[in-house]
Amino acid sequence: MKIEVSDSAIKWFKDEMGLEKGDKVKFFSQIYGTSPVQPGYALGFTKDNSPLDMAVYTEKEGIQFYVEERDLWFFDGHDLFVDYNEEQDELVYNYTKSE
Repeated sequence: MKIEVSDSAIKWFKDEMGLEKGDKVKFFSQIYGTSPVQPGYALGFTKDNSPLDMAVYTEKEGIQFYVEERDLWFFDGHDLFVDYNEEQDELVYNYTKSE
C-alpha cells in the first residue's frame, strides 16, 4: 500500500489544520460511513504526532501522512490518493488496487 497526497490537498491541510513541517496526519477507519473499499466504514484523519505502529507513510513538504498497522485492513489492498475538490471545498479520496 502507498499513500499519495496532491499539492492542492497539502495546501488544504496547511490552511485548514495549520499543519507545519514536522507534523503528522494519521488516516484511520471509522464506523458509520461509506467508502468504495469498505461498506459501513469511512476514512477519517487527525493530526497525531505520536504514531503507535506506523505501517505505511509518505512525506510531502515536511508533513508525514500515515496509516497504522491496525487500520491496514480498511484499504483491502488499495493505495490511497488524497486530493482536494475546490468546487466542493473538501478532500477527495481515491483508491486504486495496489500492484
